[in-house]
Amino acid sequence: MIPYSDALTKQLVRGAQAMQIELTPAQQDSLMAYLGLFQKWNKAYNLTAIREPERMVSLHLLDSLAVHPYVQNVDNIIDVGTGPGLPGVVLAIMNPHKQFTLLDSNGKKTRFLFQARTALGLNNITIVNDRVEAYNPPQLFDMIVSRAFASLADMTHWCQHLRAENGCFLAMKGQYPDDEIRDIEQDFVVEETFTLTVPDVDGERHLLRIRPRTE
Repeated sequence: MIPYSDALTKQLVRGAQAMQIELTPAQQDSLMAYLGLFQKWNKAYNLTAIREPERMVSLHLLDSLAVHPYVQNVDNIIDVGTGPGLPGVVLAIMNPHKQFTLLDSNGKKTRFLFQARTALGLNNITIVNDRVEAYNPPQLFDMIVSRAFASLADMTHWCQHLRAENGCFLAMKGQYPDDEIRDIEQDFVVEETFTLTVPDVDGERHLLRIRPRTE
């Protein structure tokens, strides 16, 4: 049982509602079970520097939930540099009919992901322990998501071979990355930018949808 689970659940639901995202009771239960497992493993494996459960709700669960409205028109998604499953596990819980591949080169983080997938019954998740540039998927992806994974130049360069025809990149950033955009503008276009407001999270949040200029 997570300490203060009722209070944390209320924090989660209230934050989601503020972002106009309604959680079903099953989604609430799965997100809180994920958080509990995350806390337990974090004590032994140091998956994140954030220790306080309340901050984990805002900086991990809600920050990942903020991406949910922007993955609705695609079916096959890869979360590159997923770490302990952010935002991939959260999005998989919210979108059980979509397929998610969670890729990370850190073995202890992917071991946690295997445990989380089993414990939560997330059959729509595939876990890959590999470097992104070495991974050759059996099927290319409609969307490549990253959360604080790399610069836009590195993301687009390392992940280009994973993208299906007409697929896009979805990059989660803090401050608007003007310099990073200039570095890729010869080959890529920022198709749309979304400013995210995440409850209980200070600082800017931006989401960029990017495609090659040739399309």
